[in-house]
Amino acid sequence: MGQQMNRIKELVGILNEAGKAYYSESREIMSNYEYDALYDELAALEKETGCVLSNSPTNRVGYEVLSELPKERHESPMLSLDKTKSVDELVQWLGTQKGLLSWKLDGLTIVLTYEHGTLQKAVTRGNGEVGEIITNNAKVFKNIPLQIAYDGKLVLRGEALITYSNFERINEQIPEADAKYKNPRNLCSGSVRQLNNKITKERNVEFFAFNLVSAEDMDFHNSRKEQFEWLTKLGFDVVEYKEVTKENLADTVGWFEQTIVKNDFPSDGLVILYDDIAYGDSLGRTAKFPRNSLAFKWTDETADTTLREIEWSASRTGLINPVAIFDTVELEGTNVSRASVHNISIMENLELGIGDTIQVFKANMIIPQIAENLTRSGNVTIPSECPVCGGATQIRQVNDVKSLYCTNPDCQAKHVKRFAHFAARDALNIDGLSEATLEKFIQKGFLKTFHDLFHLQQYRDEIVEMDGFGQKSYDNMIHSVEQARNTTLPKLIYGLGIDNVGLSNAKMIVKSLKNVEGILSCTREQLVDIDGVGEVIADSFVSFFEQEKNKTEFMNLLDEVQFEKQEEMEEQEAILAGQTFVITGSLVHFENRSALKEQIEQLGGKVTGSVTKKTTYLINNDTQSTSSKNKTAAQLGIPVISEEDFLKLAQL
Repeated sequence: MGQQMNRIKELVGILNEAGKAYYSESREIMSNYEYDALYDELAALEKETGCVLSNSPTNRVGYEVLSELPKERHESPMLSLDKTKSVDELVQWLGTQKGLLSWKLDGLTIVLTYEHGTLQKAVTRGNGEVGEIITNNAKVFKNIPLQIAYDGKLVLRGEALITYSNFERINEQIPEADAKYKNPRNLCSGSVRQLNNKITKERNVEFFAFNLVSAEDMDFHNSRKEQFEWLTKLGFDVVEYKEVTKENLADTVGWFEQTIVKNDFPSDGLVILYDDIAYGDSLGRTAKFPRNSLAFKWTDETADTTLREIEWSASRTGLINPVAIFDTVELEGTNVSRASVHNISIMENLELGIGDTIQVFKANMIIPQIAENLTRSGNVTIPSECPVCGGATQIRQVNDVKSLYCTNPDCQAKHVKRFAHFAARDALNIDGLSEATLEKFIQKGFLKTFHDLFHLQQYRDEIVEMDGFGQKSYDNMIHSVEQARNTTLPKLIYGLGIDNVGLSNAKMIVKSLKNVEGILSCTREQLVDIDGVGEVIADSFVSFFEQEKNKTEFMNLLDEVQFEKQEEMEEQEAILAGQTFVITGSLVHFENRSALKEQIEQLGGKVTGSVTKKTTYLINNDTQSTSSKNKTAAQLGIPVISEEDFLKLAQL
């Protein structure tokens, strides 16, 4: 059954990726025939094993919005674990018994109840006595089985968590620095306790079982390990664990210590559990802790060093955070030379001063922090000017926390998204410039205008030394910048980020106005006369170039780029005018769908994402495909043509 479960998980991953590509990204990574075959295989395996995972494409959980989360008292209280930081104490605690050593996951503890093979209830730990019922949310966790091959009543506990990579992905989508989530645990807690489970699903919450509370009429031969193995066979992801005895316990702790730095999931220690169920239960519990398990916390490795500088890091919301720069020390096997101080209140509490001897550590062996300031000179001066734009700063206090802000609305640090838009694929298409990278460059003063993107070479030495960069990353970025010099006038105009002006609008405007002179001298009336350009777009466009700083930036950019020949405003015959196309499936003659779309638009045609009665042609090299788009086209009497057919139609 273990092989079957592995295959189920593999199929769910493959099919979900294919579904996402088709429905969300308008691309096909496998044929419908292949998809259907894999889907049928998954459905057969689910029927055979009785296990249906929550993210299986065969399962469709309806979204539901609740007014509040009802509460429920646990059948038995959920106690915290006693803790130790001593490996010797762990060995002494284990004695002659065999144990299971696992990660102490840093998320939200959940209790699941199954009856007649179906998930009936999910409840949070709450205060240990009373939790909140979150059944509707648990059904959309990424990996919880909704149906299992066991008919009796099963109660188990586990940890809901969000991985670091998903945490970073979600935070990147939040522009306001002070609105970002502080850590994966906070994000997970909020995600699990949503009143709308559609939001929960989007957060990719995962569940890892760590304790089987009860299972009717099952004999596990008095072994926790057998319980874990049985849960795995049912389709649950069980927390990673190792069998230990007093002989190998210390070495196994060392293995976990070396591995934690590579993990994508948050963990704040280890848990050891007696494998012998009866022995563990016979020990009973104290008023606070069960005696059958023990938590282990690593002793944080600290190092003394000298504070050399406070770097003030401005963000897109205007928040300016202090970052401590100190002499490099080695912590948990890596070199560390900087740590965020987060806000002025923390900086003042530590009484930081340049030249102070500070003690640093890695929280949970990952995030560098200052533990203590041993000399406390307190001589750091809070800047009165923003390090990015030179504008005036202001200290604001919210909920007893003091933070520093830039008051200049035009501060470059507040325009990260403008730079990201300029570098995006449909604009200048500069690889290697994520929002995080752009934010760093802006903070360092490398970028003040779009023009500066073409002159990053002058900061080479600083860039290659930045976190996440090296010579190869730098070379790739500069190469991409140089390639971006060859562009088109519509892409350049689109990249400027003019309100309401998309790439297709920019193409129509350039086609009508012919050249740069026409763009700079056009009136609102001229633009409104262009087919597809209304008063809103016309007003945005003219207003943008009426501002001298915008016109200057545009003229400076013209010195940096050269337009491709086909975009030298030579009007091509609009032989596809009035025709609407939909593109699906893989392409052979064109590099990608964007290239084909661009060709259609150059010839006066239009491209949309879905087949409707207004569609002229559906382009699909597999003209006989039974895909949903082909079926819709057949029902509406819309011709399905291949790329070859299109090339003939377009006289290419």
